[in-house]
Amino acid sequence: MATFFKEESRTFNEYLLVPGLSTKENTPDKVDLRTPLVRFKKGEKPSIELKLPMVSAIMQSVSGDQLAIALAKEGGISFIYGSQSIADEAEMVRKVKMYKAGFVLSDSNIKEDATITELLKLIEKTGHSTVAVTDDGTCNGKLLGLITSRDYRVSKVEEGDTVKKYMTPIEKLICANINDDLSKCNDIIWDHKLNTLPIVDNEGRLAYMVFRKDYVSHKDNPNELLDEEKRYMVGAGINTRDYEQRVPALVEAGVDVLCIDSSEGFTEYQQDTIAWIRSKYGDKIKVGAGNVVDAEGFKFLADCGADFVKVGIGGGSICITRETKGIGRGQATAVIEVAKARDEYFEKTGIYVPICSDGGIVYDHHITLALAMGADFVMLGRYFARFEESPTAKISFNGAYYKEYWGEGSARARNWQRYDLGGKAGFKFEEGVDSYVPFAGNLHDNVGMTITKVKSTMSNCGANDLPEFREKARLTVVSATSIVEGGAHDVVVKSNNVNN
Repeated sequence: MATFFKEESRTFNEYLLVPGLSTKENTPDKVDLRTPLVRFKKGEKPSIELKLPMVSAIMQSVSGDQLAIALAKEGGISFIYGSQSIADEAEMVRKVKMYKAGFVLSDSNIKEDATITELLKLIEKTGHSTVAVTDDGTCNGKLLGLITSRDYRVSKVEEGDTVKKYMTPIEKLICANINDDLSKCNDIIWDHKLNTLPIVDNEGRLAYMVFRKDYVSHKDNPNELLDEEKRYMVGAGINTRDYEQRVPALVEAGVDVLCIDSSEGFTEYQQDTIAWIRSKYGDKIKVGAGNVVDAEGFKFLADCGADFVKVGIGGGSICITRETKGIGRGQATAVIEVAKARDEYFEKTGIYVPICSDGGIVYDHHITLALAMGADFVMLGRYFARFEESPTAKISFNGAYYKEYWGEGSARARNWQRYDLGGKAGFKFEEGVDSYVPFAGNLHDNVGMTITKVKSTMSNCGANDLPEFREKARLTVVSATSIVEGGAHDVVVKSNNVNN
């Protein structure tokens, strides 16, 4: 006889938060949304902590390098999609890691006897107009000078002209020593009105570069998620087929955290993948796993060594797994049960394994509900696909703009590895659709508005951080009628196009 769960499987839309006492200390500006991304032991701090509880989904139509940079500026993290070649995924990770840092390893270097034509090809490849000139053309060669786009006019360059003819030589450059800290380097930049400051060692070899734009960026984005070298943090998706080749390439590119991308994670394939990563890298490389929808699935992956566990099957707006396979669970019910299992696991083992609510988010307040129910952070696809920084095309239709959005289980993505159940590899049937979402503008403005709503609701519940929120949150199930009551009703709503 099959096992039947007694309670109904519920969605976020079937719950509301009941306000608690708001004290004078419970104001949105005092709410702290920091949350652990990876497992940690009782009494210790997690090695990676998000500054806001939002991560982007491992999807072709969502998580490219541009969105990863934009989200890291806000304090969240993206997981670059794995349904592409190993080289292409590693290159996306590398672009995020090299985009910004306090001390940057120069990736645009050239010899002084190289031609301007060769220089232009290098600039086209790297996208950086400031190039270090070193004796051997490497990032650690002896620094001979700098050349920027302001040093030459392409129309005036003669064939065969070399970099040496146009560069600013080392004797005319202002440089810092490798022993100088970042604060001193920034002071030098501002005192001498520089855009770029080379950092050299005692032998005159190039060590790093410090850029004015990075200082300005950090002041404009105080919640940036940075690694120890002040580079943006980024995650990447892997599968249970080619991990022995993919993981080393991503690690070499500088990835901060991995996540096994699968529609269903309660499998020995994920166990084998995690075991291989642990055998090769120990605990140094962090890896999340999933997805699961109950306590048993969570405990299995936690025991396997997963650094976080994703919760949710079939709740995504473009996912049709429930429709095609009849498998899954209401997202709210799944999060509530797995959160309880996480707390019991922590109590029993002293190890806290964060959980990620993946799917089922339709409105901003659903994020708040997921956090109240116990999620440490949420993974979002449709939400981020709407933004300028997502990797899809923006199209115009009937006077409005849309962005393309498709599921990893769609015929377009053909990401069969995500739905792999062993046996002969291949794409057998669709578990996702191809669609459009209304264009919503840039990530910064939208995330800012969403976080404002989350903080405001937490203040209404008398909580100033996420652990306190989970402890104080009071939730009530709502009827279908009360859902209607909660929106605009019994009025004629003015059109947004009407001046009022």
